[in-house]
Amino acid sequence: MNSNTSTSQQLICFYGAGSMAEAIVRGLIHKQVAAPERISMLNRSSVERLDYLKKQYGVMTGNSEEQKSKHLGDASVIVLAMKPKDAGEALKALGPQLREGQLIVSLIAGLSISTIQALLGVQAPVARTMPNTSSSIGLGATGISFSSEVTQDQRDQVLSMFEAVGTVSVIPEEKMEILTGVSGSGPAYIYYMMEAMIAAGTEGGLSPEQARELTVQTVLGAASMMIETGEDPAKLRKDITSPNGSTQAALEVLSAKGFSEAVKAAVHRCAERSREMGEAVKESLL
Repeated sequence: MNSNTSTSQQLICFYGAGSMAEAIVRGLIHKQVAAPERISMLNRSSVERLDYLKKQYGVMTGNSEEQKSKHLGDASVIVLAMKPKDAGEALKALGPQLREGQLIVSLIAGLSISTIQALLGVQAPVARTMPNTSSSIGLGATGISFSSEVTQDQRDQVLSMFEAVGTVSVIPEEKMEILTGVSGSGPAYIYYMMEAMIAAGTEGGLSPEQARELTVQTVLGAASMMIETGEDPAKLRKDITSPNGSTQAALEVLSAKGFSEAVKAAVHRCAERSREMGEAVKESLL
């Protein structure tokens, strides 16, 4: 791979064309990290899905074996975006076709770098990633781990790809499960809390629309305050908690119900389950 070739000049092939692949493609094009004509998207069967993506984004598409082989062969970066159950067959077939220097970027949850390389049958450069669903609106949080074969240029390419859909944290691969617990599944915890806040608001007499709008703006404002001020959440919490006031009364209920411990336990259980699922994926594929 030419070391002075920028991401914008390279061909990126998405092997799988689901919602996360679409989110990243949208970000790449919107942030002008890659032009539509430099991106191809492949899937197994749905011509309708590929037609939509081609019309919506102007990318190249393909689902015949001939088209797949051409796009995969031409690509400098191959993004694995298929379902875990489809990965084994796809990667075993892909391995013999790889050229030296082609970069593999995986979006597949639970699939380790060593398992990817074992399925490919070659020690290809691999970036393992864990984006979250907020990537679909450009506000994602993505964890990335790199194999030792990845060059500095390739690292920069991967970072630019995922910075197009949010923020990026480069971590050792053994930390991928706890990252999954914090940011990979994290949006669901926030939505769960928001559901409860909206329900309480409507129980108290607000209209569902009012309760939703107030809850959404409150969560958005709180997150923005942390970004804008750079303050620790504990300080921001204390700043709005008057002694014996209504906020303190609410926080005392949350504390008595074990709120903090429950959230921490949820994050750790998510990480543990992610690890279990990863082992199951490995056993099913190898």
